[in-house]
Amino acid sequence: MTTETMHYGELTAAEKADSLRLRRKRKLTNLAIDLFLAVVSILMLLPLLFLVANAFKTPAEMLAWPPTIIPRDPTIANFSAVLGETPLLRWIGNSIAFAVMSTIAIVATSAIAGYIFGKFRYRTMSILFALFLATAIVPFEVYMIPLYFQAKSLGILNSVWGLLLGYLVMSFGIFLIRQNVMHSIPDELLEAARIDGAGQFWIFFRIVLPLLRGALGALAVLAFFQAWTAFAWPMIVATTRSSYTIEVGLALFQTGFTVDLGRLSAASATVLIPSILLFVILRRNFVQGVASTGLKE
Repeated sequence: MTTETMHYGELTAAEKADSLRLRRKRKLTNLAIDLFLAVVSILMLLPLLFLVANAFKTPAEMLAWPPTIIPRDPTIANFSAVLGETPLLRWIGNSIAFAVMSTIAIVATSAIAGYIFGKFRYRTMSILFALFLATAIVPFEVYMIPLYFQAKSLGILNSVWGLLLGYLVMSFGIFLIRQNVMHSIPDELLEAARIDGAGQFWIFFRIVLPLLRGALGALAVLAFFQAWTAFAWPMIVATTRSSYTIEVGLALFQTGFTVDLGRLSAASATVLIPSILLFVILRRNFVQGVASTGLKE
Protein backbone atom coordinates (compact mmCIF):
# COMPACT_ATOMS: atom_id res chain seq x y z
CA MET A 1 0.00 0.00 0.00
CA THR A 2 1.42 3.35 -1.02
CA THR A 3 1.64 6.45 1.14
CA GLU A 4 -1.01 8.17 -0.97
CA THR A 5 -3.41 5.23 -0.46
CA MET A 6 -2.81 5.18 3.31
CA HIS A 7 -3.38 8.92 3.49
CA TYR A 8 -6.57 8.61 1.44
CA GLY A 9 -7.82 5.87 3.83
CA GLU A 10 -7.40 8.19 6.82
CA LEU A 11 -9.70 10.85 5.36
CA THR A 12 -13.24 11.32 6.56
CA ALA A 13 -16.23 10.66 4.33
CA ALA A 14 -16.70 14.38 3.62
CA GLU A 15 -13.02 14.83 2.75
CA LYS A 16 -13.15 11.78 0.47
CA ALA A 17 -16.16 13.23 -1.31
CA ASP A 18 -14.39 16.58 -1.76
CA SER A 19 -11.29 14.80 -3.08
CA LEU A 20 -13.36 12.82 -5.57
CA ARG A 21 -15.15 15.96 -6.74
CA LEU A 22 -11.80 17.71 -7.18
CA ARG A 23 -10.43 14.82 -9.23
CA ARG A 24 -13.59 14.69 -11.33
CA LYS A 25 -13.38 18.44 -11.90
CA ARG A 26 -9.75 18.15 -12.99
CA LYS A 27 -10.60 15.35 -15.42
CA LEU A 28 -13.45 17.35 -16.92
CA THR A 29 -11.23 20.43 -17.21
CA ASN A 30 -8.49 18.43 -18.93
CA LEU A 31 -11.06 16.83 -21.23
CA ALA A 32 -12.46 20.26 -22.17
CA ILE A 33 -8.95 21.56 -22.88
CA ASP A 34 -8.14 18.52 -25.02
CA LEU A 35 -11.38 18.90 -27.00
CA PHE A 36 -10.73 22.61 -27.53
CA LEU A 37 -7.18 21.96 -28.74
CA ALA A 38 -8.43 19.17 -31.01
CA VAL A 39 -11.01 21.48 -32.61
CA VAL A 40 -8.41 24.24 -33.09
CA SER A 41 -5.98 21.74 -34.62
CA ILE A 42 -8.61 20.49 -37.05
CA LEU A 43 -9.50 24.05 -38.08
CA MET A 44 -5.82 24.80 -38.67
CA LEU A 45 -5.37 21.64 -40.75
CA LEU A 46 -8.47 22.16 -42.91
CA PRO A 47 -6.78 24.54 -45.42
CA LEU A 48 -3.93 22.06 -45.79
CA LEU A 49 -6.35 19.19 -46.33
CA PHE A 50 -8.27 21.17 -48.96
CA LEU A 51 -4.99 22.03 -50.69
CA VAL A 52 -3.93 18.39 -50.95
CA ALA A 53 -7.46 17.32 -51.94
CA ASN A 54 -7.68 19.95 -54.70
CA ALA A 55 -4.48 18.60 -56.20
CA PHE A 56 -6.35 15.37 -57.02
CA LYS A 57 -9.64 16.95 -58.18
CA THR A 58 -10.91 17.79 -61.61
CA PRO A 59 -11.62 21.47 -62.42
CA ALA A 60 -15.38 20.87 -62.21
CA GLU A 61 -15.16 19.29 -58.77
CA MET A 62 -12.96 22.09 -57.43
CA LEU A 63 -15.66 24.62 -58.29
CA ALA A 64 -18.55 22.48 -57.06
CA TRP A 65 -20.63 23.49 -54.03
CA PRO A 66 -20.64 22.26 -51.33
CA PRO A 67 -16.92 21.55 -51.48
CA THR A 68 -15.61 18.05 -50.86
CA ILE A 69 -12.55 17.06 -48.88
CA ILE A 70 -12.18 13.58 -50.40
CA PRO A 71 -12.14 13.73 -54.24
CA ARG A 72 -15.00 11.82 -55.85
CA ASP A 73 -12.97 10.98 -58.95
CA PRO A 74 -9.25 11.28 -58.03
CA THR A 75 -6.87 12.17 -60.83
CA ILE A 76 -3.15 12.84 -61.16
CA ALA A 77 -3.61 14.99 -64.26
CA ASN A 78 -2.67 18.14 -62.32
CA PHE A 79 0.64 16.61 -61.22
CA SER A 80 1.36 15.38 -64.75
CA ALA A 81 0.66 18.82 -66.20
CA VAL A 82 2.82 20.59 -63.64
CA LEU A 83 5.78 18.24 -64.07
CA GLY A 84 5.44 18.14 -67.84
CA GLU A 85 4.87 21.81 -68.63
CA THR A 86 6.98 23.58 -65.99
CA PRO A 87 10.52 23.03 -64.66
CA LEU A 88 9.09 22.31 -61.20
CA LEU A 89 11.87 19.94 -60.19
CA ARG A 90 14.47 22.54 -61.21
CA TRP A 91 12.71 25.15 -59.06
CA ILE A 92 12.58 22.74 -56.13
CA GLY A 93 16.27 21.99 -56.59
CA ASN A 94 17.10 25.70 -56.58
CA SER A 95 15.06 26.20 -53.41
CA ILE A 96 16.65 23.21 -51.67
CA ALA A 97 20.17 24.38 -52.52
CA PHE A 98 19.35 27.91 -51.39
CA ALA A 99 17.61 26.79 -48.19
CA VAL A 100 20.32 24.28 -47.21
CA MET A 101 23.17 26.74 -47.78
CA SER A 102 21.29 29.49 -45.94
CA THR A 103 20.58 27.13 -43.04
CA ILE A 104 24.25 26.17 -42.74
CA ALA A 105 25.34 29.81 -42.85
CA ILE A 106 22.76 30.96 -40.29
CA VAL A 107 23.47 28.08 -37.90
CA ALA A 108 27.22 28.74 -38.12
CA THR A 109 27.03 32.52 -37.65
CA SER A 110 24.41 32.26 -34.91
CA ALA A 111 26.38 29.63 -33.00
CA ILE A 112 29.58 31.69 -33.05
CA ALA A 113 27.91 35.02 -32.29
CA GLY A 114 25.59 33.52 -29.67
CA TYR A 115 28.52 31.93 -27.83
CA ILE A 116 30.50 35.17 -27.88
CA PHE A 117 27.58 37.28 -26.67
CA GLY A 118 26.64 34.72 -24.04
CA LYS A 119 30.00 33.97 -22.42
CA PHE A 120 32.42 36.79 -23.19
CA ARG A 121 32.29 39.81 -20.89
CA TYR A 122 33.35 43.09 -22.46
CA ARG A 123 32.10 46.62 -21.89
CA THR A 124 30.78 47.05 -25.43
CA MET A 125 29.32 43.55 -25.73
CA SER A 126 25.84 44.54 -24.49
CA ILE A 127 25.80 47.50 -26.89
CA LEU A 128 26.74 45.30 -29.84
CA PHE A 129 24.11 42.74 -28.88
CA ALA A 130 21.48 45.49 -28.67
CA LEU A 131 22.46 46.64 -32.17
CA PHE A 132 22.07 43.09 -33.49
CA LEU A 133 18.61 42.84 -31.96
CA ALA A 134 17.69 46.26 -33.35
CA THR A 135 18.24 44.95 -36.88
CA ALA A 136 15.34 42.55 -36.32
CA ILE A 137 12.84 45.42 -36.38
CA VAL A 138 14.18 46.80 -39.68
CA PRO A 139 12.07 45.42 -42.56
CA PHE A 140 14.03 43.54 -45.20
CA GLU A 141 12.48 45.75 -47.88
CA VAL A 142 14.32 48.76 -46.44
CA TYR A 143 17.77 47.46 -47.41
CA MET A 144 16.70 45.10 -50.19
CA ILE A 145 17.48 47.53 -53.02
CA PRO A 146 21.02 48.41 -51.80
CA LEU A 147 21.61 44.68 -51.34
CA TYR A 148 20.45 44.08 -54.91
CA PHE A 149 22.97 46.58 -56.29
CA GLN A 150 25.67 44.90 -54.22
CA ALA A 151 24.74 41.51 -55.69
CA LYS A 152 24.76 43.05 -59.16
CA SER A 153 28.21 44.55 -58.65
CA LEU A 154 29.49 41.16 -57.50
CA GLY A 155 28.02 39.50 -60.59
CA ILE A 156 26.01 36.93 -58.65
CA LEU A 157 22.52 37.63 -59.94
CA ASN A 158 20.54 34.60 -61.18
CA SER A 159 22.57 32.29 -58.96
CA VAL A 160 22.32 30.61 -55.58
CA TRP A 161 25.06 32.92 -54.29
CA GLY A 162 22.92 35.95 -55.07
CA LEU A 163 19.99 34.41 -53.20
CA LEU A 164 22.28 33.54 -50.29
CA LEU A 165 23.54 37.11 -49.91
CA GLY A 166 20.36 38.21 -48.16
CA TYR A 167 20.08 35.16 -45.88
CA LEU A 168 23.46 34.69 -44.22
CA VAL A 169 22.61 35.98 -40.73
CA MET A 170 19.48 35.82 -38.58
CA SER A 171 19.26 38.17 -35.62
CA PHE A 172 16.69 35.97 -33.89
CA GLY A 173 19.05 33.01 -34.33
CA ILE A 174 21.80 34.89 -32.50
CA PHE A 175 19.35 35.71 -29.70
CA LEU A 176 18.16 32.08 -29.52
CA ILE A 177 21.67 30.65 -29.22
CA ARG A 178 22.78 33.34 -26.76
CA GLN A 179 19.90 32.54 -24.42
CA ASN A 180 20.67 28.83 -24.56
CA VAL A 181 24.38 29.43 -23.99
CA MET A 182 23.72 31.63 -20.97
CA HIS A 183 21.15 29.36 -19.32
CA SER A 184 22.22 25.83 -20.24
CA ILE A 185 26.05 25.96 -20.23
CA PRO A 186 27.56 26.68 -16.77
CA ASP A 187 30.55 29.01 -16.56
CA GLU A 188 32.21 26.51 -14.21
CA LEU A 189 32.30 23.90 -17.00
CA LEU A 190 34.11 26.27 -19.35
CA GLU A 191 36.49 27.40 -16.60
CA ALA A 192 37.36 23.79 -15.81
CA ALA A 193 38.18 23.20 -19.48
CA ARG A 194 40.42 26.30 -19.54
CA ILE A 195 42.22 25.15 -16.40
CA ASP A 196 42.91 21.83 -18.12
CA GLY A 197 44.56 23.75 -20.96
CA ALA A 198 41.77 23.72 -23.54
CA GLY A 199 41.71 26.56 -26.07
CA GLN A 200 38.69 28.54 -27.17
CA PHE A 201 38.24 26.61 -30.41
CA TRP A 202 38.43 23.24 -28.60
CA ILE A 203 35.92 24.44 -26.00
CA PHE A 204 33.57 25.72 -28.68
CA PHE A 205 33.62 22.61 -30.87
CA ARG A 206 33.93 19.91 -28.20
CA ILE A 207 31.84 21.33 -25.33
CA VAL A 208 29.56 24.18 -26.47
CA LEU A 209 28.26 22.80 -29.76
CA PRO A 210 27.31 19.33 -28.40
CA LEU A 211 25.35 21.00 -25.57
CA LEU A 212 23.51 23.20 -28.10
CA ARG A 213 22.18 20.41 -30.30
CA GLY A 214 18.56 21.11 -29.38
CA ALA A 215 18.83 24.85 -29.96
CA LEU A 216 20.77 24.38 -33.20
CA GLY A 217 18.14 21.91 -34.44
CA ALA A 218 15.37 24.40 -33.71
CA LEU A 219 17.32 27.16 -35.44
CA ALA A 220 17.93 24.92 -38.46
CA VAL A 221 14.19 24.37 -38.87
CA LEU A 222 13.46 28.11 -38.61
CA ALA A 223 16.27 29.04 -40.99
CA PHE A 224 15.22 26.43 -43.55
CA PHE A 225 11.60 27.57 -43.51
CA GLN A 226 12.66 31.21 -43.81
CA ALA A 227 14.68 30.53 -46.96
CA TRP A 228 12.23 27.96 -48.35
CA THR A 229 9.31 30.41 -48.19
CA ALA A 230 11.28 33.51 -49.29
CA PHE A 231 9.61 35.36 -52.15
CA ALA A 232 10.53 39.05 -52.43
CA TRP A 233 14.31 38.66 -52.55
CA PRO A 234 14.38 35.67 -54.95
CA MET A 235 11.88 37.46 -57.19
CA ILE A 236 14.24 40.39 -57.85
CA VAL A 237 17.51 38.42 -57.83
CA ALA A 238 16.40 35.48 -59.99
CA THR A 239 15.19 36.96 -63.28
CA THR A 240 15.57 33.93 -65.56
CA ARG A 241 13.09 31.06 -65.58
CA SER A 242 15.77 28.45 -64.85
CA SER A 243 16.98 30.29 -61.73
CA TYR A 244 13.55 30.68 -60.09
CA THR A 245 12.92 29.29 -56.65
CA ILE A 246 9.74 27.35 -55.99
CA GLU A 247 7.92 30.31 -54.41
CA VAL A 248 8.56 32.48 -57.46
CA GLY A 249 7.60 29.62 -59.75
CA LEU A 250 4.27 29.12 -57.96
CA ALA A 251 3.38 32.73 -58.74
CA LEU A 252 3.38 31.85 -62.45
CA PHE A 253 0.20 29.81 -61.99
CA GLN A 254 -1.66 33.04 -61.23
CA THR A 255 -2.17 35.62 -63.96
CA GLY A 256 -3.91 38.95 -63.92
CA PHE A 257 -7.33 37.41 -64.59
CA THR A 258 -7.19 33.67 -63.84
CA VAL A 259 -5.74 31.21 -61.35
CA ASP A 260 -5.01 27.62 -62.33
CA LEU A 261 -6.19 26.08 -59.06
CA GLY A 262 -5.50 22.48 -60.05
CA ARG A 263 -1.88 22.94 -61.06
CA LEU A 264 -1.25 25.43 -58.26
CA SER A 265 -2.58 22.95 -55.71
CA ALA A 266 -0.53 20.11 -57.17
CA ALA A 267 2.66 22.16 -57.15
CA SER A 268 1.99 23.46 -53.63
CA ALA A 269 1.33 19.94 -52.33
CA THR A 270 4.63 18.80 -53.83
CA VAL A 271 6.45 21.70 -52.20
CA LEU A 272 5.13 20.71 -48.77
CA ILE A 273 7.05 17.41 -48.75
CA PRO A 274 10.57 18.74 -47.90
CA SER A 275 9.23 21.03 -45.17
CA ILE A 276 7.21 18.27 -43.52
CA LEU A 277 10.12 15.81 -43.67
CA LEU A 278 12.50 18.31 -42.09
CA PHE A 279 10.09 19.11 -39.29
CA VAL A 280 9.39 15.43 -38.60
CA ILE A 281 13.13 14.69 -38.38
CA LEU A 282 13.98 17.67 -36.15
CA ARG A 283 10.71 18.16 -34.28
CA ARG A 284 12.14 17.00 -30.93
CA ASN A 285 15.12 19.34 -31.21
CA PHE A 286 12.82 22.16 -32.30
CA VAL A 287 10.57 21.86 -29.25
CA GLN A 288 13.51 21.40 -26.88
CA GLY A 289 15.47 24.34 -28.27
CA VAL A 290 12.56 26.79 -28.24
CA ALA A 291 11.37 25.67 -24.79
CA SER A 292 14.80 26.18 -23.21
CA THR A 293 15.25 29.68 -24.63
CA GLY A 294 13.40 31.44 -21.81
CA LEU A 295 14.67 29.31 -18.91
CA LYS A 296 16.44 31.01 -16.06
CA GLU A 297 19.18 29.68 -13.84
